[in-house]
Parts: sequence; C-alpha cells; structure tokens
Amino acid sequence: MSWWTVGLSVVTLSLAQAGTPPESPRAVHTDSAPFCEGEYADSFSALSAQARAYEQSTRKYTYCVRSTATYECLSYGPEGNVRRSRTQVSAHGTAFAYRQQGGETLLLTNEHVTEWPAVTDEAHPVEGVAPGCKRVGDGLRIVDNESDAFERDDIPLSRVVSDPQLDMSIIKTKSPLAVMPWKVGRSASLRERTVVDVRGFPLGVFNATNVGKVISAFDHDEYKDWNHDDFVVDALLSPGNSGSPVLAISCKTGEFELVGVYHAGYSRGSALNVVVGIDQVRDLMTTLRRSTRRASEENAPLDASARERMAKRVEATATPFFPFGNRTAAVYPRMDGSLLFAIYGQDFPRKVYPLVVLEDLKARVPGVFGEPGRVWFGGERGLRESLRAEQDAELQQQLARLLDALRRDATLAFSFQEALPSSAESRQTFDATARMQKALDRSINAHRDLSDTAAELADHLAPKPSDAATLAETLLTLPRPPPAGVGIHLGEGPLSPPRAPRAPASATQREARSDSAPPRPVAR
Repeated sequence: MSWWTVGLSVVTLSLAQAGTPPESPRAVHTDSAPFCEGEYADSFSALSAQARAYEQSTRKYTYCVRSTATYECLSYGPEGNVRRSRTQVSAHGTAFAYRQQGGETLLLTNEHVTEWPAVTDEAHPVEGVAPGCKRVGDGLRIVDNESDAFERDDIPLSRVVSDPQLDMSIIKTKSPLAVMPWKVGRSASLRERTVVDVRGFPLGVFNATNVGKVISAFDHDEYKDWNHDDFVVDALLSPGNSGSPVLAISCKTGEFELVGVYHAGYSRGSALNVVVGIDQVRDLMTTLRRSTRRASEENAPLDASARERMAKRVEATATPFFPFGNRTAAVYPRMDGSLLFAIYGQDFPRKVYPLVVLEDLKARVPGVFGEPGRVWFGGERGLRESLRAEQDAELQQQLARLLDALRRDATLAFSFQEALPSSAESRQTFDATARMQKALDRSINAHRDLSDTAAELADHLAPKPSDAATLAETLLTLPRPPPAGVGIHLGEGPLSPPRAPRAPASATQREARSDSAPPRPVAR
C-alpha cells in the first residue's frame, strides 16, 4: 500500500551563489580523493572537517509538516432525505526552507504532500474517505511530530505554487525558520555509487538522517500525473520522508550540496527510492512560477488539424469505437463534414443501441475543432432529439462538457491506435506510444463521471412509449457517395445498408500488479 510523507529543509543563500555556511569560511578540500573521481564523492570520508563541524553545531533545518483536509459526503436516509457527513483526514511529511525574503520563509516539499483531491474517486482515493466526497477545507502547518496535539505553537503555512508533473510545491510562513546552509548543486553530475545524505521525518515520528548511494543516475518518472526525471537511491526511507532534501558531497569543496528532493519509493522495493533531480526544480525555486513544458497528449489543443487527423483515421478503420470512462463510444463522420459521437451502454455490444448521440458540426470559424449541433437520447425504442429550447442551463453545460470530453478521448484513442503498428520500430517510437497510452488511460479515468452522467440523462430523456423515435441505424449509417455529376442533397437520397456494429477497440490495459510485473514508484 502506498504512503505519502513530507519533509522540510531551508536554504539561506541565493541560488545563484556558491553555498558557504553562514559565518564560516569556505572549506578548501584537499584530500587525495580516491572516492572523488567525479563532481560528487563516493564516500563520506570526503566530507571536510569544517563542514562536519558546522553540521553538528547548526540548528536542524528540516521540519515535520501536517497536512489536513475535511471532506463532505452525501448519502440518503431511510426516508430518502439527503444526509451530509464530514470526515477529517491528516498526513505528515517533510519539507525544507531554502530562502528568506520579504519577512517570509520559503520552503520546498512535494506536491502530493500539500494537495488533496478536490473530489475522491477511484483515480484519486483518500484513505478513510468514501468515493464521491468533496473537499470543503484543508490546512498546512509545522508540528513537532505526528503525535503533537498542542496547537498553540504550530506554525501555519500557505501555498505559493505547485507543479504536479514535478511533484513539487513551494510553501511559505511568516516565521523566521532556520535555513539549510548548503548551495544548490547539479543532479546531472551524479553517478552510480555517489553517496547521499537524506534529512527528514520518517513516519512523522522524529527528525532523522538516512544515508545511501545512487544506484541509478537516471529514471524518467511518468507514473500517474508525474512527468520528470528522477535518480534512484538505496537509502532506507519511510512514509513521512517525502519532501526530504537529498544532499551529496562536492569533491571540490568537501561540502554538502542539494541535488534532489525525495518523493516516492517502489512498491516492492524496501530500499529502492526515487528522488526528483534538483536541476528541474531550480526555476520553480527562483521564479516561484511553474515553467512551461511540452504539453502532454491529453492537454494538446483541440483544433481543426486535430479534427482532420481524427476524421481520416476513422474513415480508414472498420471499427470507429473508443473507450469513454467505463463505457464504449464511437464517432461516425458524415458527408457534410459533421461528426456524430455515440455513447453506448455498459452491456455493449450485447445491446447495440446508443444512449446519447451528439452532433459535432464543422466549424464556421477557421482553426476551431467544431461546433455543437443536435443531441439525441436513446433507449431500446430508438432515439429522441432533445431540442435546445427544451434544455435548461445545467443540461446545456453538461452536454458541452460531454462533447469536449468525447472529442479529446477520440483524438487520443485514434492517435494511439495509429501509432501502435510502428511502436516497435525504434526506442523513440516505443516511448512515444507508451506516453500516448498513459495519456489515454488518464483521460479515460478522468471521464468516468461524465460517462455515468450520460447514462443518467438517457434514463430521463430517452423516448417514452408515446414519443416518436428515430432508429439509430437511420441516424448513424453513412450515406453513399453520390454518382459522378450528381450533387449532394443533405437529408435526401437512399442510405447504405446499416453497418453491423463491431466489437469496440479494447481500452488500454492497466499494468498487471503481479509478482512478475515491474515495480512502480508510489508516493511516500
């Protein structure tokens, strides 16, 4: 089971400066250095006497952070009345302060330490809280340890900026905290066997120092929403260490340098822990702004070129299906350039009638993916059009979100399917296809609630026995191309025979969690 931890540490010097301990002359390291062939040492014997003495005399600069949240859950009583209950949860971890400015102290820790899901679900669980509960409050403060129940001396913290892809957050307090005295180093210069020193609060119990070595200098992390470069250490770390500063010994000075922030451990490796390389965090620490990186597949813009690529792929395939939440959807192109998105029930393909059909018209504005058109809700009797004049503001908002999600999932799914045949041609194509699969998986999980919403709307708005219904085959079947010299009259002319629905394209499979599967990092 995954556990999350937080660690605090503080740095007094400007990141652009060389880090000299306050009130201490720079130590010049002159050891023969059999363990210092690179930029960082392979043994603690390379630590200078001055640096060792300063470490023993200075105040501790890591802090235990308590992160709390309150969730409100809805349920129904025996008489059908709505009940509201609230649950409070808390977690502990480590953080370190790295700078003082404007009467405030800035601290660095993990994003997963400071943030709680806005709503709990399968993809964003919170231990002790049922799925479907909403966060209505949260807080951050420095405490002595997890057993500290005396609140008057707690130090309140506030958020400055977070980067979910880096799993990094900067927080601040108005209290003047002790600051980590060592300079910020270069994680790119780490090598296998480099010795590291980790300061944090394992289990949230006490301030501790753990030591180990770098066993892999590079490990790209794309687990969950993360997208950054790590290095792997064998230090024995525990829940509560997340956010701990990871230090290495400079061969030039014999002093510690900050080279990373511990953030996760492998689920089946007691001494396999991953550290975010500090090179990627430097800009966040100095500018207090999240840097612009290459947009991930799921955040790529939905524009006219994306629509054209998707439409060509759909026209070339016999199976226009794609996963949408916990259901199957399909997209049918029409001769006039419009698209029809259909959402099927959970018992598809045993029952092949769509629950909802949304028309996506070709945009009149250049560069735009499309424009919302008509909407039909279906059941066993067929489809019934929902006129816009009959839709309230809430329904129109739900339909707009539904159409946007269908566009995005279809684009991701067909791009992934198109990339599959060539995924084994090279390492680059393999990695690119793997990223597409992860983006698709995240998008599918994120749209589970919208998929359920579509089914609920169909239950209420599908045609009743007294309503006129349209057959799904009539609406979704593609018209035949016109003979040469014959113009197209939309809505007229014979339709091609109904195309039998085929089995949906299988959703990308989640990684098997077996003893034979490779371990994945989990947040500590």
